[in-house]
Amino acid sequence: MKVIAIMPLAEQRGGGEMMFWDLMQQGRQAGIEWIAVFLEDGPMVAQVSALGIDTRVIASGRLREVHRMISAVFRIAMLAKQERVDAIANWMWITHLYGGLAAIAAGVPAVWYQLEVPNAKSWLLQLATLLPARAIITLSKEGKEAQAKIWPYRPTHLVYPGVALDRFEPTVLPAPMAARLKLGLPLHGPLIGIVGRLQRWKGMHTLVDAMPQILQRYPDANCVIVGGKHDLEADYEDLLTAQIAELGLSDRVLMVGLQRNVPEWMQAMDIFIHASDNEPFGIVIIEAMALGKPVVAGNAGGPTEIITDGVNGLLTPYGDADALAIAILRYLDDPEFSDRVGVAARQRALDFSTQRYAQNFINTVRYAVSHVSQTITTVKTTPSTLN
Repeated sequence: MKVIAIMPLAEQRGGGEMMFWDLMQQGRQAGIEWIAVFLEDGPMVAQVSALGIDTRVIASGRLREVHRMISAVFRIAMLAKQERVDAIANWMWITHLYGGLAAIAAGVPAVWYQLEVPNAKSWLLQLATLLPARAIITLSKEGKEAQAKIWPYRPTHLVYPGVALDRFEPTVLPAPMAARLKLGLPLHGPLIGIVGRLQRWKGMHTLVDAMPQILQRYPDANCVIVGGKHDLEADYEDLLTAQIAELGLSDRVLMVGLQRNVPEWMQAMDIFIHASDNEPFGIVIIEAMALGKPVVAGNAGGPTEIITDGVNGLLTPYGDADALAIAILRYLDDPEFSDRVGVAARQRALDFSTQRYAQNFINTVRYAVSHVSQTITTVKTTPSTLN
């Protein structure tokens, strides 16, 4: 089976790009011949090509550049015909606007991966859903339910993302104190951390607001924010810096920017915070859990499908600094509870390997492409078993 996988971005900026990389890396020996098509040039092009995968760049420009969009659609369709592909898999709904049209022109089926909890009021998302698709694949139950409400209904399946667990294996990383020393972090007191792009919906400001309550009881506590500026919210970094200064936390809250050795930064933390608003899934949560870290995450969206509150993590409402502080203090005040949650968290993380994710994704694509023609003899699982 030969499949074109279309990726709109060519630089790893977040979980969506990492998921594509994991699929390409883990899905090479699974009976599918991939052709990776990037809609822009960037570092991921060479990285995927180095895996031995046929990799192309078909620059698409912006949606408003209609002539470039038409050119990209035409070139993708021609590639699909020349290579005699069996399907086109589009990464994110915006890519389906290109790949879905190309699939129609080439006469091949298309599927696309919905990487967010969709909003039915988005006319562009409605337009993407209008384009034919054998299946829409979602990464959370909430996303699946929301997508199913958008007309016209397309068969919608759930495939959870995975984590490269070998990168987040505590025994191969420095011990927490050794990691702190290596990274130049404070060696004394609890270290509370958060990792993510600097965007308001990621909730870094809520953690900053919670820190004064933490410091009242644990005056030697520190906080580290790992993440780089986001192009669409470039002012958020300055807002955080001003907030930290206003609260008198400049010596307690460290903003260290974008870091590549994320496992080491997370290993240095005593408690991991994920304060996003209705996170579609939350790969970084599983990464922290794989390290055995006690986690506090949002009580909506994907985190609720990963964490059982009070068992392998704690859940709090988005934007509620008081609730977040209470959850953090619960861990700090009760080390036995914190350790017990960390052990359960690591066990839960093992359910989300990149190998399982890639195989489930491939099984779903196979099922979707072959199901209409009833030629599914090679498929041993159905979407109901992929969840």
